[in-house]
Amino acid sequence: MNRTLLLLASLVAESAYSAVLLVGPNMPYELPSEAAMVAEDGDIVEIEATVYAGDAAVWTQNDLVIRGVGGRPHIRADGAAAEGKAIWVIKGDNTVIENIEMSGATVADANGAGIRLEGTNLTVRGCYFHDNENGILTGPNPDSEVLIEYSEFANNGYGDGYSHNMYIGRVAKFTLQFSYVHHARIGHQVKSRAVKNEIRFNRLMDERSGTSSYIIDLPDPGEAFVVGNEMQQGPDADNWAMVHSAQDLQLVNNTLVNDRSSGVFVTLSGPSRSSVLQNNLFIGTGRFEAEGAEMRGNLVIDDGKLADRRGFDYRLTAASPAIDTGTPVDPTAQLLWEYEHVASRKEREDGGQVDVGAHSY
Repeated sequence: MNRTLLLLASLVAESAYSAVLLVGPNMPYELPSEAAMVAEDGDIVEIEATVYAGDAAVWTQNDLVIRGVGGRPHIRADGAAAEGKAIWVIKGDNTVIENIEMSGATVADANGAGIRLEGTNLTVRGCYFHDNENGILTGPNPDSEVLIEYSEFANNGYGDGYSHNMYIGRVAKFTLQFSYVHHARIGHQVKSRAVKNEIRFNRLMDERSGTSSYIIDLPDPGEAFVVGNEMQQGPDADNWAMVHSAQDLQLVNNTLVNDRSSGVFVTLSGPSRSSVLQNNLFIGTGRFEAEGAEMRGNLVIDDGKLADRRGFDYRLTAASPAIDTGTPVDPTAQLLWEYEHVASRKEREDGGQVDVGAHSY
């Protein structure tokens, strides 16, 4: 098969060339796995929006951009698994994946992932992972950074408590923002062992029927900013606690709703005594296991006067006691945005004083 070349602007004689590999039923490559076998470093792979059933691939190249075009292509495992690990195994460095849907990853050890990252640095943008044993699974890599944004994860997990909507290994930094993560099967909505975690402006929920364990689990030492998220624990949640952290945790301006009959909003473990819980709106029945943490500006209440709690619309109404009751937020928290459904963002506009919770009125 011939490679389809797109010559980039050549302003200087030594300008590099990048190839655009076109994937689809009437394209030079019918399947993503075919493009994966011939791609070279720096290439762009454009996948036409249709269903690719029973296809799995290993990507070894560096600096790849892999993206869906004309809609969101659906890579459906249907029993296929690259190296017995995942729909896609990413071994190259600096990979960007955009606008792709992945489902159905199952493997012999019940740890099959939509994406298994073994290289360094991954960006996932505008993607949808559902009904896999893990949505995304990464190994430990002290040089790696992982960014996930504008994406949705749903119904991932084998159901054994060891597989999750996403499981980020011991990497240098993990950022999750503007994403919708829900209905993990017994496992966690978000689990990360990264040295630094930035989890900002997401919707992380069980909703009515979810059975997740922790909403966020940060079990290793490090630093975490958890800012501006909507978090909800459903009545059938598998764990008592919503957020568990062994890191220096900055939990700022989140809305946490516990729809379980009892539970724990936040539990801190390990030697850290530098955590701050600030301007969070805690709704429902729950306690705190956060000895040594600084608590300021939080509101714990049965009814936050939300727009539609049963419908999971956690915006404030004019009657909400959360309006104008927050404390000044350190600029490092970067309280700039609000989550907007589905998997998007809007600018946060506080008045003269900060409102408590994930949304300003």
